[in-house]
Amino acid sequence: MSAEVTLTAENFKKEVLESKIPVLVDFWAEWCMPCKMIGPSISQIAETYKDKIKVGKLNVDSEAEIASQYSIISIPTLIIFKDGQAIRQKVGAMPRHEIEKLFSDLI
Repeated sequence: MSAEVTLTAENFKKEVLESKIPVLVDFWAEWCMPCKMIGPSISQIAETYKDKIKVGKLNVDSEAEIASQYSIISIPTLIIFKDGQAIRQKVGAMPRHEIEKLFSDLI
């Protein structure tokens, strides 16, 4: 079982905006090669930090309204949410240590 949460319009508020711990949201799509490149790192981060941060994946094709709400133009886009607010954002494929830098000071 994966440690990542699949985010949808139905659970976004509960899983992300109301989360008691920081949330890393990966905005991605099935056809996106850079998204596939960082996928294993996202999964490893979800497992490694499962008690400290929540990791969610939001498919921009099936959840276009949420992607639009956060002005997602390019993918992959990673956003860190804390206390219901988007506090950091990074676009593009990057190595795992760069992804970890986005939230390391929050855990």
